[in-house]
Parts: sequence; C-alpha cells; structure tokens
Amino acid sequence: MFSQPQIVLFSRDLARAAAFYEALGFEEVFRTPSEGTPIHVDLVLDGYRIGLASEASTRDDHGLEPVVHGQRAAVILWTDDTPAAYARLVEVGATPVKPPSPWLGRLLIAWAEDFDGHLIQVVQSVEEGEI
Repeated sequence: MFSQPQIVLFSRDLARAAAFYEALGFEEVFRTPSEGTPIHVDLVLDGYRIGLASEASTRDDHGLEPVVHGQRAAVILWTDDTPAAYARLVEVGATPVKPPSPWLGRLLIAWAEDFDGHLIQVVQSVEEGEI
C-alpha cells in the first residue's frame, strides 16, 4: 500500500537550501519547474530522499500553513567521523548547535541547523569505551 517514504522540508529560500544539501553530497533528482525559480526540489543521498518545498508554493498552491522556522524536524546523517562531518556542516554554512559528544556510550553525535532551522544530526557508531 505504501512505498518510497520521503521527508519534505519547507524552506524560505529553496535554491539556497538545495545548494546546502548538495554541498553535503546529496544529488538533485527532481525539480519543478525545470527552468527558473524552483518550488520543489528532491535530493538523494545513499538511497534516502528528501524534498525541499518552498514556503510560498506550499501556502499558495496547496492552501497549507507551512512552518519555516524552529527545530521541527531533523535530518540524520551517519558518518565514520563525527568531528569532521560536523566541521563540514559548519564550513558549508550550517549553524552550530551542539559539538560532538558521546551518547549512550556507543554513539558520537553532533547537532547543527540548516539555513531554515532544520536540525541536522551527524552520528557515528563507536566501540564502547572509545569515547
């Protein structure tokens, strides 16, 4: 009945948001309209698809009330090197939220926000006692 789950994040500046996620390794797989200012862009990384929808289109085309600020969703990115991944997020413009820190004795996680305030968590599995 259901297939291909996807998350869509609402954005005030869709082109900027798409460029940010592309800088992290996501690849664009869909854009509408195909020319000019986009109202929706889909990106994929390792088979996981996220969508970015413009605030204006979501409101004007669908009659919804999108929330485009605050910590209302998180994109989780697994990595082999949380400190390096966190540094990369900041390098491409993410706002630092919480630097790498241990969690549950077996994960190393860090938090940042994209340009629209969506949380991004980078997480690394580590051996117990390694952190």
